[in-house]
Amino acid sequence: MLWLKLIDEFTKESLHIDVAGSIRSKRVIQILEQLIKERGTPLVLRSNRGPEFVSVALLKLATKSGLRNLLIKPGKPWQNGTNESFNGKFRDECLAMNWFYSRTHAKVLIES
Repeated sequence: MLWLKLIDEFTKESLHIDVAGSIRSKRVIQILEQLIKERGTPLVLRSNRGPEFVSVALLKLATKSGLRNLLIKPGKPWQNGTNESFNGKFRDECLAMNWFYSRTHAKVLIES
């Protein structure tokens, strides 16, 4: 299972966690478009260089909505410290504390 986590760097708030077998740019775009409708366009989307974040479709969304895409350098997790910190807490306080029987079970527990 994979988790797509969107964190507000300023407030440290978890805006969305998506549980999936794979995460493609189409899903990232759906989630971003929903968050933009609800909260407005963030100034920057900081991410790793995964294929879901460097796709042409995501770049088109960024251009259309005025979102600046900031990719961290490979092997430099400290450039995305807020997300890395959240990852550790998420692992310790959620993933390590639960046994997931299915993706649906994981989705329900994580979203709650």
